[in-house]
Amino acid sequence: MSTTTTTTTTTPPSLAAAVSRRPVAVGILAAITGSHLVNDMMQSLILALYPILKGQFQLSFAQVGLITLTYQLTASLFQPLIGLRTDRRPAPYSLPMGMASTLCGLLLLAYAPSFVLVLAAAMLVGIGSAIFHPESSRIARLASGGRHGLSQSVFQVGGNTGTAIGPLIAAAVIVPNGRTSVAWFAGAALIGIGLLSYVGRWYQQHLASVARAPRPAAAPGIAPLPPRTVAWVVAILLVLIFSKYFYIAGLSSYYTFYLIQKFQVSVQSAQLHLFGFLLASAVGTLIGGPVGDRIGRKPVIWASILGVAPFALALPYASLGWTTVLTMIIGFVLSSAFSAILVYAQELMPNRIGTVSGLFFGFAFGMGGLGAAVLGVLADHTSILWVYQVISFLPLLGIVAALLPSRRHA
Repeated sequence: MSTTTTTTTTTPPSLAAAVSRRPVAVGILAAITGSHLVNDMMQSLILALYPILKGQFQLSFAQVGLITLTYQLTASLFQPLIGLRTDRRPAPYSLPMGMASTLCGLLLLAYAPSFVLVLAAAMLVGIGSAIFHPESSRIARLASGGRHGLSQSVFQVGGNTGTAIGPLIAAAVIVPNGRTSVAWFAGAALIGIGLLSYVGRWYQQHLASVARAPRPAAAPGIAPLPPRTVAWVVAILLVLIFSKYFYIAGLSSYYTFYLIQKFQVSVQSAQLHLFGFLLASAVGTLIGGPVGDRIGRKPVIWASILGVAPFALALPYASLGWTTVLTMIIGFVLSSAFSAILVYAQELMPNRIGTVSGLFFGFAFGMGGLGAAVLGVLADHTSILWVYQVISFLPLLGIVAALLPSRRHA
């Protein structure tokens, strides 16, 4: 059965068709991107605190992985449900509520006297993430003016930049001043709440204006695929998400431990290396969406996951200098995949943007959390060096991208 199509079709009049005729809402895209930076910066402080938490509470690698699992499994379970709910009934002011949950988790993390409360803090951060990502991804698409890949990449680069800043903050502020200094960043959360309140007001006005406007004429779109083919394609995309985020879990959760154990670097030095990897990931995120807009999503997905395999396979055997170079290349190339995958999936089901966003964000978080937990157990029973050798084969799963149909505008 051939899955490639070039037939010109029209899509039913919809909110997406109306948006395609609007200019890019630069202010809204900037606000939602800035909020994503703040949100993910606060979340990344959990990862950056792992060496401190491990020492204070005498944690095993499995317990460190359990923190990531708690945060990401919470986000994974709730995101698809929230996306489905907001597809049926939009909730413009849910975004600042999600940021408030993240703020509460951050404050609890700063003062938690036990490992159980650390897990509770991680759960609050996960709930905040679950509320934030599906609806903010929808708003980025609404603000795109039809340039969906570009808007998703800009939105994602905000989150990746925030994730990259976390270890840098930890090295400069939290390591010297202790875990309670995490509470100093509550001000950033309040800024995020303010930005998201502004975005929510725009979204509410936007929904009202679309409801009042006459329904637009249908625009040329992408030929729809049969439901069974859509399900098959979504399954392939989820395999690619598994490959990417299981591998990323090993790098982001245990990279500092890997550097300390293999090269005997200091905690602060390891945090700076982690920052370099995450910063390269943020830069790479900006590439995938616009390139996908121009040449199609499939080539970007193919190149970003399978293309990173040679570097991943070489990483466990590299010197410290080459480890730094290779991880930055891996972060740059691999990070371009998610925007392309997400927009590809949204184009499969354009009337289910929240559900699709929630499913893919949720699955990504779930695979990241499961990966951190599984790899932590493996590290306890073997070594972190052996874990890095095992996960180096995961990007080879990118070969399944060959099964994706080409999805180009007719």
